[in-house]
Amino acid sequence: MTDDALPAVTLVLGGAASGKSAYAESLVAESGLRQVYIATAEETDDEMAARIADHRARRGGSWTTIEAPLELAAALQANARPGNAVLVDCLTVWLGNLIMCERDAGAETAALVTALGAARGPAVVVSNEIGYGIVPDSPLSRRFRDLHGALNQAVAGVADRVVLVAAGLPLVLKEGMS
Repeated sequence: MTDDALPAVTLVLGGAASGKSAYAESLVAESGLRQVYIATAEETDDEMAARIADHRARRGGSWTTIEAPLELAAALQANARPGNAVLVDCLTVWLGNLIMCERDAGAETAALVTALGAARGPAVVVSNEIGYGIVPDSPLSRRFRDLHGALNQAVAGVADRVVLVAAGLPLVLKEGMS
């Protein structure tokens, strides 16, 4: 795969443990470009540290990792350039970080969409699809669900390709029309 074969923006959606990250990693790895991983997760406990270690081990040593738990738009602006294929993993964790730090999720989403639109190299963005379940029982959970749906819709709106991964199988939802 070459720079031309990887769309400017690809959004990869899926449920927890659906295979979305591995699929997104394969897109970037097959591009032939420098592989840049923008991580939004932080090692806040032993379980999260183990998840991060598993992701690192799966990717191997050919990736450059940028940690951006909050400043995602700036990390994209700095790294989405010719010769690089950037993977953002994941928007769900990033949104949780924003909410916990009481940042304006709407403004941050707008900045992210602007950064994706201005990217000078391909970006693959991973996000969970969380809206299939029951209505959450707390105001914070409902707010997160609603903000997350708006975030996914905004990114899908600027994406050239949107793929839903279920049971490790990719299903293209959108191709070539941003």
